[in-house]
Amino acid sequence: MHSRVGGAPSLIISDGYAVYRGPVGGGGPIHRHGAFQIVVAGRGEVAMVDPAGTRHQAAALVVSPMAPHRILAIGDLLTYFIEPHCLFADRLRRRYAAGIAAAPELGDLSEPDVAAACRGQSQELDPRLVTALTMLADERISMPILAAEIGLSPQRLRALARRELGMPLTRWRVWSRLRLAVEALQSGMPLSEAAMAAGFADQAHLTRQMREMMGLTPSVVSHALA
Repeated sequence: MHSRVGGAPSLIISDGYAVYRGPVGGGGPIHRHGAFQIVVAGRGEVAMVDPAGTRHQAAALVVSPMAPHRILAIGDLLTYFIEPHCLFADRLRRRYAAGIAAAPELGDLSEPDVAAACRGQSQELDPRLVTALTMLADERISMPILAAEIGLSPQRLRALARRELGMPLTRWRVWSRLRLAVEALQSGMPLSEAAMAAGFADQAHLTRQMREMMGLTPSVVSHALA
């Protein structure tokens, strides 16, 4: 069904999205992504649980940003991370309820589909928020300066992010730094240096944040990038 699923694990980072292919072991932590997550089973169905212990199962599942969940063990999984300010995220917000939603119609989703759907910025989020997310992803800028740059007070910017994204911008900044760390690892940088380059205090800090926000460890990511 999915020619890209199966074989060696891999991780691809691109504009507005990332793709992880590989197995997921059992017993992983409950975690929350800074992006939308679409998980597609290579064969059969993928299952995950929320903090209440409710089981969600389908050929594909959509998880909204910051929705706590844990994927149950599966040997063949394709995971798309869709950043909330890209165009595809508008479609996901309109079609799927917040939290974890069954999406069997996405079972045949491919990376070219995702790349095409992510092309362009959100047309539904406040343009000032889209600018803020982009700036946080590209620059080490303080929140007061960021707010001033887009013409809002820090308080109004925080309220806007919580209302339209469902998460504080500080969490998005962590997600953006994780992306930078992955890109640094992809370039061949050692793990300790990648952590520092992305703005983490040290390798242990990067590991904690990656487990909390991606459900993966740097060693798994490094293997997928090899």
